[in-house]
Amino acid sequence: MNLALWIVTALLAAAYLLGGAFKVIVPKERIAAAGRSGRWVEDFSAGGVKAIGAVEVLAAVGLVLPAVFGIARLFVPLAALGLVLLMAGAAAVRIRRREYGLVAVDALYILLAAFVLWGRLGPESYLN
Repeated sequence: MNLALWIVTALLAAAYLLGGAFKVIVPKERIAAAGRSGRWVEDFSAGGVKAIGAVEVLAAVGLVLPAVFGIARLFVPLAALGLVLLMAGAAAVRIRRREYGLVAVDALYILLAAFVLWGRLGPESYLN
């Protein structure tokens, strides 16, 4: 179980670190032009997109570093909870924009983050 949690955590951290850094570095207009999956940025200001990217980067760091260093490990499930909430918001934006096919991707990220949250608060809890 611990191995599965680490694999999922590493995959989530990599995805959110790269995706978040992309949102922080790349201008909003280039994200929107990248394809249909990036058009959600039309609903947000440039600063809002960068803030979402910064939250994603912080969540990626919060998923891994506390566990690796054994310091403030409560941040791991909190980061996972934050990603569940962030992706629920993303799914809501997709639904509002009628981008139903992309909601499935958001739902997958929600399930993966919820798995980490459940695992790190339950069977493989850091809080014991």
